[in-house]
Amino acid sequence: MPTESDTAPPRAAAPAAFPVPFNTTPGIASLGERFFTRLAPTPLPSPYLVSVAPAAAALLGWDEPGLQAASRDPAFLDTFVGNLVPDWADPLATVYSGHQFGVWAGQLGDGRAIRLAQAAMPDGPWEIQLKGAGLTPYSRMADGRAVLRSSIREYLCSEAMHALGVPTTRALSIIGSDAPVRRETIETSAVVTRLAPSFLRFGHFEHFAAREDHASLRQLADFVIDNFYPTCRDAANPYQALLREVSLLTADMVAHWQAVGFCHGVMNTDNMSILGLTIDYGPFGFLDAFDANHICNHSDQQGRYAYSQQPQIAFWNLHCLAQALLPLWRDASAADAEAAKNDAVEAAREALDPFRDRYAKAFFRHYRAKLGLRTAHEQDEALMTDLFRVLHANRVDYTLFWRGLAQVDSRDGAHDAPVRDLFLDRAAWDAWAADYRARLQAEQSDDAARRVAMLQVNPKYVLRNHLAETAIRAARDKDFSEVDRLLAVLSRPFDEQPEAGHYAALPPDWASGLEVSCSS
Repeated sequence: MPTESDTAPPRAAAPAAFPVPFNTTPGIASLGERFFTRLAPTPLPSPYLVSVAPAAAALLGWDEPGLQAASRDPAFLDTFVGNLVPDWADPLATVYSGHQFGVWAGQLGDGRAIRLAQAAMPDGPWEIQLKGAGLTPYSRMADGRAVLRSSIREYLCSEAMHALGVPTTRALSIIGSDAPVRRETIETSAVVTRLAPSFLRFGHFEHFAAREDHASLRQLADFVIDNFYPTCRDAANPYQALLREVSLLTADMVAHWQAVGFCHGVMNTDNMSILGLTIDYGPFGFLDAFDANHICNHSDQQGRYAYSQQPQIAFWNLHCLAQALLPLWRDASAADAEAAKNDAVEAAREALDPFRDRYAKAFFRHYRAKLGLRTAHEQDEALMTDLFRVLHANRVDYTLFWRGLAQVDSRDGAHDAPVRDLFLDRAAWDAWAADYRARLQAEQSDDAARRVAMLQVNPKYVLRNHLAETAIRAARDKDFSEVDRLLAVLSRPFDEQPEAGHYAALPPDWASGLEVSCSS
């Protein structure tokens, strides 16, 4: 069956028509073509710039004036929409497999993402990837495209999460085209240029393990260790050490997600970064009214990826990665094969065991900071458990609560009203607030210093669904100003920005009817 790229006119690599401030390195291309397929992106007609992110561009060496000049060049549009393959590019799509919603899905791969190149920067490599760049051998029954709606959501959230301090992939630009794409309705196309030190996923390892291609599996693991986890090479078992480091970074990431109220809607193993980065912003959501069992993905009928389940799902995914890596340290030639297998499994358990403790420490560290507590106390867990209970029972707005809590006094309730009014059950707030004040008094909290510290960790601005939806609706009419305004506000989430205060208000009534799904 011919693909879209089969019918596209053949195009040779052309010299870049605008200067780029970086050199490139082979990156994953050095591994050989068992790991990817080289192919050119499929062109889109009449591309136009939707937005470009200065902070992400700086990672590639563009300063503000240089970025503005580059983004006005037609070759910038053609390059980052996939219409031009410059001489510094080596476009390819990688193959991986994975578990989706807990079920083995077999071979997957970059079905609509094409790595354009890998930039060699002083702080390390940055892969440049075009999402929505057309069909690849791994597109299966899909069309290889991304729509403007989902592209805006991914672009804004990538940069918003970075500003919140959460490990994440980044987004350089959105370039649109009026080429039609069918989802639930007919929509228009867009390409997001994504950046990450690497887009390798748990699923890349599962792919070669499932095929019992242990040589490729080892080659992939060695590539990751040598380029991203060099200290693991000195361990007695480098591959076990790799699993442990990935486990720890994943625990840190998920704890940070939860602290800022973020919920990932598709935590499949093919959407889990080997570097502990938030990756693949499809159906995601930030909590509005706090619901411990919030499901942000309308397609998640069973609630597998509900907010409260995310740490356990991350741990489950790490077990899948461990299973994939087992052949690298299992002694297949041992006389006692069963004993060798048991030893390998025990080594995997030892690598994964620190996850729970690391997650708990990160969780309490984040929430003590959010509460303005300088010290740890054995009663803190009970204080937090009671808080989550009353937040859940009252469906209190998560972001507004934490931001307002900074204004509460440790001595009396004189300034409680803005927070207290978020609770339908005022008595529940009063009871918890009394315990909170007692805890602050026990460590002799300085209210002024505490407020400053709390405002530095409790954001005023997050990418609520209705904010993204407002920008999307305007963009459909070719008004991209709201995308840029949101990007600017979300780049400073902890600052007051009084001129942007409406972005921090309670969601409008219509926001409760918004749904995001796997097509988002």
